[in-house]
Amino acid sequence: MCFLNMNKMKERITWDEYAMHLAEAAALRSEDPYVAVGAAAFDLQNRVLGVAYNGLAPGKVVTDVFWADRDGRRPYILHAETNLLSLFKKSEGHMIACTLLPCSACARQIVAHGIKRVLYRDVYTKDMGALDIFNFYNIEVKKIKLPFSITNSTLRNNEYYNEDRN
Repeated sequence: MCFLNMNKMKERITWDEYAMHLAEAAALRSEDPYVAVGAAAFDLQNRVLGVAYNGLAPGKVVTDVFWADRDGRRPYILHAETNLLSLFKKSEGHMIACTLLPCSACARQIVAHGIKRVLYRDVYTKDMGALDIFNFYNIEVKKIKLPFSITNSTLRNNEYYNEDRN
């Protein structure tokens, strides 16, 4: 006979934590040596609509010289949020979780896609306009601090990273 000790059962993580861990897992696929960003989308029933990460378009091959030019590579990188929103139709998604606060351009795409809730883990201090955009459009925004993380940080170089900013 097997008896369950309810006091020793592990408490389940929240939906927000689950969403952020999926975004973290997606970030592990990023090829960008400076900024690895992951994102995950969910519908109203917390079903996963997709996961995505930042990087080059599928099939695009570049040399190490491309990656060495940090500023030069930026215009060619497809953001995790852009890749994510391409995976489902407008108004299907309710919430997205991103390992990095979306930039202003991605925030506008998120608004246009009908997303009502955005979770993020890290602040990208180079562009914090998303907070104003989300506030203007009454989109709920929540910074998530996970009890444990499967990645050390989104930014592999901490120049634009601040984990303590809200």
